Formats: sequence, C-alpha cells, structure tokens
Amino acid sequence: MDFNVKKLASDAGVFFSRAMQFTEEKLGQAEKTELDAHFENLLARADCTKNWTEKILRQTEVLLQPNPSARVEEFLYEKLDRKVPSRVTNGELLAQYMAEAANDFGPGTPYGKTLIKVGEAQRRLGAAERDFIHSASITFLTPLRNFLEGDWRTIAKERRILQNRRLDLDACKARLKKAKAAEAKATAEQELRLAQTEFDRQAEVTRLLLEGISSTHVNHLRCLHEFVEAQTSYYAQCHQYMLELQQQLGRFSGTFVGNAESTSPLPATASPPAGAAAPLPAVPTIPVVPTIAGMPSTVAESVLNPSEVKPPASGTRRARVLYDYEAADSSELALLADELLTVYSLPGMDPDWLIGERGNQKGKVPVTYLELLS
Repeated sequence: MDFNVKKLASDAGVFFSRAMQFTEEKLGQAEKTELDAHFENLLARADCTKNWTEKILRQTEVLLQPNPSARVEEFLYEKLDRKVPSRVTNGELLAQYMAEAANDFGPGTPYGKTLIKVGEAQRRLGAAERDFIHSASITFLTPLRNFLEGDWRTIAKERRILQNRRLDLDACKARLKKAKAAEAKATAEQELRLAQTEFDRQAEVTRLLLEGISSTHVNHLRCLHEFVEAQTSYYAQCHQYMLELQQQLGRFSGTFVGNAESTSPLPATASPPAGAAAPLPAVPTIPVVPTIAGMPSTVAESVLNPSEVKPPASGTRRARVLYDYEAADSSELALLADELLTVYSLPGMDPDWLIGERGNQKGKVPVTYLELLS
C-alpha cells in the first residue's frame, strides 16, 4: 500500500515537473535542449510521409469506392475483423437491368438484341472492375494502412517518450542552476547524469525508427508500381471489351426510322461507336422508291444491286456521316466521317438502313452513322 502511494506521488511529481518545464519553455523562461539538424530532418520527413500517405490512402479509397456509405460499411467490417460481403458493381447491376428490359421489349427486336449485347459488355466491365478493386486493395491500400496503423504508431509512441525524456533533462538542468548548497548540487548533478543517459538512449531508438522511413518509401514505391500494373490491366480489359462491343453493334444495331411498312413493335436505339457522345437528331421522313414490278417485297430477300436502284421521283435527302464505317460486303457503302451523301429508302427496306449515293457509288448505309440534313 505504502509502495503504491509513493509511486503515485512520484509519478505526479514527474508530471508536474514536465508540465512546469513545458510551460516555461513556451513562455521563453526556460532553456530547451535542441536536437541536431539531421534528427530534425528525419522528424520532418517522417511527418511528411505520414501526412501524404494518409491523403493518398483516403483518395485511393474514394477512387475505388465512390459511395461513402459503402466505404463506412467496409471500414466497420474491417475493424470487426469480418469479411466484407460481396457487392454487385454498378456495371453488373446495369447489365441485369438491360437483360430484363430486353426480355420485355423482345430479344429478337433490334433494340432488344442491342440491349443484350451492351448488357453483356457491362457485365464483363463490372467483373473487371471487381477484380481491379480487389487487386488494388491487396497490393496498394493494405501496405499503406499497415504503415499508418503499425510503423507510424510505433514511431509516434517513441517520439512522445523522447519528448518526455527531453523535458526531464531540461528540468534537471534548471534545478542544477538553482541549487545553492553543495548537497543539493550533488543531487542535481546525479539526476542530470541519469536524465542525460535516458535521453540519449531514447534519442537513439527514435533515430533508428525514423531512418527506417527510407525502407518504407522503397516498399511503397514497389506497391505503387503494382497498383499501376493493376490499373493498366483493368483499363486494357475495358478497352478490349468495348472494341468487341463496337464491332458487334456495327453489324446489326441501328436507329428506328419512322416507316409505314416497318413491322418493328418498338423503335430500336441508335448505337454509335463507343466514345461518341453527341445525340442523334430527329430523323425526318425519307423519300421512298416506288415499288417496281418483280422487285422482292423486302431488300433483305435479295442481294442489293446498286446499279439497278434509281432515286425516287419524290426526291432525295442529304446526310452527313457522323462516324467512319467499313462496308461488310459489296451491297454496303463504306463511309468516312463528315462526308456528305445523298440518301433515300426502298419499300419494305429494313428501317435501320438507307440507300446512300456518293458520286457513281451506291450502297446500303446504316442510319446510326448519319445525320439527315433538312
């Protein structure tokens, strides 16, 4: 009991001594032991590393998971040491909606077929995003968190101990200066030697930890390279998926054109090449070639012979090409962006296509790739 009381009194005395020393230093009434320039540089470098690591970690978390509620949920699961439940990505959810819409609109319609294709691409993009987030979390976020929650906490703890040792040292120096009697001076000198020894030992421990920041930078550099590799692989996958989707849409997708003979129950959505953001304008009525005796009821029933197609008596329309298009066969006309064409329709013709003329060249052209001029 007496031992505990004495220990508490001693601790209170040490705390009071440190508080007095700290206050007098702030008021300029006491001297302060300064660390050498190299040590100060190590401290500044450590603080800089900690601050920027926190910012990079937080912003990378935002990049990988923009939803703040989801980030809080993941943080709580991590603190509870429980596995984060699998979450559907936005791309996968969009793919699900597109597939369900295609079933309602009719998977055999142009719009339905396009929804299915685009939905499948979104599903693949969502899966690629999931893999990227998982890889980035392991190779980049986890090492940054380990530094902040492990090494940095150790450094901060040893720095606090060093600060206390310095306050004890300077308090001993102040008592030695104030001591008058020989016995008091002897006691103060003994306390000063002990405080100096403790301070030097703690300074060396702290210095070694601070110098280890260089190794931390090397480790974070390696993790950063792995993060870039994961991101590069992710975007390469996305690019490949969109190229494949663009090629698929170029073969059969298009925009519904108002036509009394069209049997499509719903308008098909225009599917311009990936990356095109400008919406297509409303499509006006296209002049139609009168039915010719002996001509099949639909152009799809026979191979188009451009030399036998004549412009309608009611006139033609001018159109500007929005995107480059490569002809799939001899019945189609290859297109270059921004060129002007003369276009018209045939009776029973697929509403996704028109007849285009450029000089002496004729052929089918997809409506998706055109802007009809008034």
